Amino acid sequence: MHKFLIFKDEKLLRRALTHRSYANENPGDTGDNERLEFLGDAILTFLSGEYLYQRHSEMGEDEMTRRRSVLVDEKQLAKFAMEVGLDFRMRLGQGLIRDGGYQNPNLLSSTLEAVIGAYYLDNNRDMEVVRSLVEELFDSVPQGIASIRSNVDSKNQFQEWVQANGSTNPPKYATEKIGGTDHAPEFLSKVYVEDKFYGEGKGRSKKDAEKQAAENALMKLKKRGLL
Repeated sequence: MHKFLIFKDEKLLRRALTHRSYANENPGDTGDNERLEFLGDAILTFLSGEYLYQRHSEMGEDEMTRRRSVLVDEKQLAKFAMEVGLDFRMRLGQGLIRDGGYQNPNLLSSTLEAVIGAYYLDNNRDMEVVRSLVEELFDSVPQGIASIRSNVDSKNQFQEWVQANGSTNPPKYATEKIGGTDHAPEFLSKVYVEDKFYGEGKGRSKKDAEKQAAENALMKLKKRGLL
């Protein structure tokens, strides 16, 4: 059993696992987990930011913000919830169970947040105890996953803007190696839409450089009030 499921106050754990639908069907039981979910969400937001700040001294604010969104988005939290073993321990109403609630990412992620909030309370509000377990979950996320998702996010966002503003042609990235070594190369990428230059960026890989170019284009659009 995962440590997140080992409680001194079993009633507190049951409440953390209890969705409103179950509480409605079983009045007088333990109440639902919505307040605990609120607390757990705040704890995760803080711990994920601190985690990235401590582990990545080279990372800027924008990148840390993107990485944090990957660590605590619904899809990732649902994976954590299943790793912890919350899926079939969630207390759901019969309707949600029939609809496949035990595999529902929204329910899984919300329950994980509630359990984290409850675990914090069960351990006398000792953040160190919670931090060690949460960081184990964060450590299980491959660094490349966060990079890939942030690459996709910025490039997709720029492409969506391009399409929404009348162009049928997707952005084109001109990327080349401009320096560095074989083991640590540096790339420069420039992004164009129908031969018009929109932004540029540098990175240690072609993907990173293209991501930076897309972000530079988005930043320019924001400054011009176009985004």
